[in-house]
This record gives sequence, C-alpha cells and structure tokens, in this order.
Amino acid sequence: MSAAKSIWRDERGMLPNLLAVAYILLTYLGGWYALWIATWWSWPLGVLAVAHGMAIAAYLLHDCGHNAIFRKVEHNTRLGRWLNVIAGANYGTYEDVRYKHMRHHVDNCEPLSFDYRAWLLARPRIHKLVRALEWAYIPAVELLMHGMLIAAPFCMDSKRDQRSRVIRVTLVRAGLFALVLYLAPLAALGYVLAYLLFLTFLRFMDSFQHNYEIVYTLDESGQPAPYKGNREYEEANTYSNLISRRWPWLNLLALNFSYHNAHHTRPTVAWHRLPAYHRELYGDDCPQLLSFWGQVKCFHRHRVERVLAEEYGTADVRETVRNGDAVGVNALSFLTAF
Repeated sequence: MSAAKSIWRDERGMLPNLLAVAYILLTYLGGWYALWIATWWSWPLGVLAVAHGMAIAAYLLHDCGHNAIFRKVEHNTRLGRWLNVIAGANYGTYEDVRYKHMRHHVDNCEPLSFDYRAWLLARPRIHKLVRALEWAYIPAVELLMHGMLIAAPFCMDSKRDQRSRVIRVTLVRAGLFALVLYLAPLAALGYVLAYLLFLTFLRFMDSFQHNYEIVYTLDESGQPAPYKGNREYEEANTYSNLISRRWPWLNLLALNFSYHNAHHTRPTVAWHRLPAYHRELYGDDCPQLLSFWGQVKCFHRHRVERVLAEEYGTADVRETVRNGDAVGVNALSFLTAF
C-alpha cells in the first residue's frame, strides 16, 4: 500500500486506473484483431471496440493533463504521451494538449490559434464540401482540425520546431496504415470508420459543455482574459451532460467526463471519484444539468448550422437544449492544441 501511495495521486486510484488502462488495451488491440479477421460478427464489433478504446484513451489522457493519475508530473506525462498515440492525435504533442487545456481552465475561455471559420469562409468550395459532409454525419470540421495538427508546423511560426517530429510521426502512421490497407483492406476500412465514430463521440460530448467565448490568443501569452479566475462565470457557463442519471454506470462510456461542473470545481479530482463529488456538490438537483436526449436532438438538427457557430447566445442553455434549439460549437476538442 505504501508503494501505491508513492505512485498514485489518489490512494484508491490504483485499481480503477489499472482497469481503465487494461480496458484501453483490450478494446484497442482486441478491436484491431477483430477487424483483421473480418468475420460477419467480428468486424462491426472491432469497429466499436477500437472507437471506444480511443475515446477512453483520450479521456484518460485528459486526467493525465491534470496530473490526476500519478503523484509525479513525469509519470502522468509518460502515460499521456502513449495515450495520445492510441487516440491518433500524436501529430501534436501531449505538452501542447496540456497547455491548451490548462488555459481553458484558468482563463475560462476557449483558447485557439487557428480560426477555421474564417479559413472556410475564404474558401467557398471547401466550405460547401464541409457542410455537405457534416450533413452526411461525417465530422469534417474535426478532420480539418486534426489535419491542421500536421500542417501547423509548416504554416505557424510557433510550431516550427515540431516540423521534423510531425514528418516522422506522419510517415510512421501513414506507412503502417498503407501496410494494413494492402494486407487487410477491411481492417483499414474498419479503422477509418472507428476513427470517425471516435471523433463524433468526443465532439458530441464537447459541443454543449460550455458557453465560453472563443479567443484566438493561444500562442500569445499575457493576453487579457476577462473571466480569468471568475468562478461564478465558470460555473454559470459550464454544463454537466450526463449520459444517464438513472443508470450512472453508463457515464463510464465517457469516463465520467460528463460530470463537467464537478470537474471544473476541482479539476484534480480523478475520473472515478467524480460521480461522488457531483453528488456532494449538487445532490439530486444540479442546476447546470443538460437533457441528454435534448442534446441528441440539437446535435442532429443543427449539424450543418454548427459548422460556423461560435456561441450559444444569451438564452438559457438548459432550456434551449431541452427544446432542441441549441446549436452548440464545433472544434473544441482538447486533442487539437492550436
């Protein structure tokens, strides 16, 4: 027990965190095997397994970013880097992911350096294509943002030092995918579908969790942040989007990321303690709780309009979500750090 206390930040965190890592390895590696053998039952199972393995890897990476897994920063960093590989976002660095997310928490805003909306508006044909893909439920905006992780070092001065790293990562990942495509085309197709499901799931969870202002100052340190440290603003503009209140275990599908107000109240509370901390804060009546099916309705109804949306507006977000009127915001993933 003393050894565990010296490693894990939470003395009761060893078992849940080891189970989470084991689940990631089982679903990701087992899912790839299921895709490879490509039987009528294993292929769809493999798609779902790989997609969910990547999702849990992303959310556990998020906890690493808060140093909520291990006591030592370097241990959280090592695990976070490997989880970033599994999540398919290691074109960008774990350190950049962590920096952007800390800015999100400290400055109470959505800090970015790339305005994809202005970029699309300046390119009408690409904008039209993106809207068509989004209508067809293909997360084109998220694909654009992840693609920019590769392009950023070649068009942003702040990322120039990452050029060689991005080239190496791109060559390795593209080479491995080409090999899979040659040896097992159905496995390659399954991975593509799993990746699209993964991006869609993360985007759904992100779309309605905040009504923060988007600011393009991620690469500019020292810029004023009007709501920095303002807990009242943070709480009022943060929303908990539980997958289920009746069956809380279903929230593990997103590693309890949906207990978002509790997370923002104490960001270092580990994922496995968030349900209890949520109950401690709110009991059975969280004023910031969003309707799950309302979110589903909004996510479907406004999928094209959301391409250019930047805010929810001044209306009560809980009410607009419940009525299916909230548009939501794209491109807020903590995995795309620029």
